[in-house]
Amino acid sequence: MLTELPEGKVNENMADIFREVDEDLQSDRLRRLWSKYSFAVFGLAVAIVIGTAVSVAIRHRQLARAEAAGAAFASAQALANEDKPGAAAAAFDELARTAPQGYRILALMRAAEERGQTDRAAAVKELDALAADNSVDSLLRDVARLRAGVLRLDEADKVELEQRLTPLLNGPFRNSAREFLGLAALKRGDFEDAGKWFDRIVVDPEAPDVLRKQVNGFLSLVRGGGKFTPPAPPPK
Repeated sequence: MLTELPEGKVNENMADIFREVDEDLQSDRLRRLWSKYSFAVFGLAVAIVIGTAVSVAIRHRQLARAEAAGAAFASAQALANEDKPGAAAAAFDELARTAPQGYRILALMRAAEERGQTDRAAAVKELDALAADNSVDSLLRDVARLRAGVLRLDEADKVELEQRLTPLLNGPFRNSAREFLGLAALKRGDFEDAGKWFDRIVVDPEAPDVLRKQVNGFLSLVRGGGKFTPPAPPPK
């Protein structure tokens, strides 16, 4: 005689059967998926390993190049500090040919500055080329433009200097540009123009205190209409 199972027990057994069937179906589905895509999974894993190794190798090479460029830059700067502009310019030129982009631009700029001690025309040409190169960072382009203007300070007329330095008047080097325009005006005896540029420095809240004090001394010359002896070129 068959024993009749309680209704709850029957439902529980049926649930177990359906769960086992579902698990078997899922297991079979996973086996089919693995069989179909296992090569792709292995390929992706290999690609990740290779990509990581290549990335590490590239970073290592970049670091080695940067360290070598830093050492070469320090050696070239040491020649400049020893007052050997020709040798320093040649060393910076060589560095510019082999260094990563950041060091290359700095080396080109320093080579031009050192060359400016013996051949200003060549140095200005090189700095002008950097200032016009859109691939160079805008801040470094402004530095090149300013340095070229400084090298032309003794020879350029008012129009040329304003063309060179006016683009800097709205940027971080605006007060340096104002100072050099004022000094050039003092040198040619144009006290009104000199006073205009120096006044703009004095009223600029972001002007360094040292520069503001120096400019106040220049303003005393402007007000007195005295003779002016240009200061020595700014340090490198």
